[in-house]
Amino acid sequence: MTRATRSRLAVFTALALVMAATRLHHFGIVPDASWAVFFAAGFWLRDSLRWAFPALMAVAVLVDWAVIGSAGIPFWSHYCVSPGYWFLIPAHFSLWAAGSYVRRHAEPLRWRTAMIALPAVVASATVCHFLAQGGFYWLSSVVAEPTVAGWAANFGHWYPHYLGVTVAYVGIAAMVHVAAMKLLPRGVAETAAR
Repeated sequence: MTRATRSRLAVFTALALVMAATRLHHFGIVPDASWAVFFAAGFWLRDSLRWAFPALMAVAVLVDWAVIGSAGIPFWSHYCVSPGYWFLIPAHFSLWAAGSYVRRHAEPLRWRTAMIALPAVVASATVCHFLAQGGFYWLSSVVAEPTVAGWAANFGHWYPHYLGVTVAYVGIAAMVHVAAMKLLPRGVAETAAR
């Protein structure tokens, strides 16, 4: 196994563990890092899209399945799981794509990268929220009589929370990235940065 492959697997494992640990308690003291994980994965695992994105989606679904099952509710009967649940695939992919975009235009340890990353995080979190929340609002049976005004109010209610959490976690990931680039031996850091 090559050093690059080991690095990608280590990054994937770390991201999957962060997502699983925080997704278990979606609205707990430690907020769900899933959106930031998909953004960071697009940045760090850009060249591994074929396996890493589906594997992270599988982790997300398995965690949801475990949480819902532990409450004694069949997965497909839970109010959060509706035909809109499928919108999580393009929603999470929008975050991955934005992370990949930033990586493609990143200059190691330069402010220009931050100037690209912040709008990319905000834009992709907005698209993600639009798809995930919209899919739930319009396609679940929870909302008896959906209206555009009701959807807009619901969107606005949840958007600041999800955006803030995503930006905060991506900021932490950026600090980890900068620290790794400065502290790891050059060859290891360069391999991990690819």
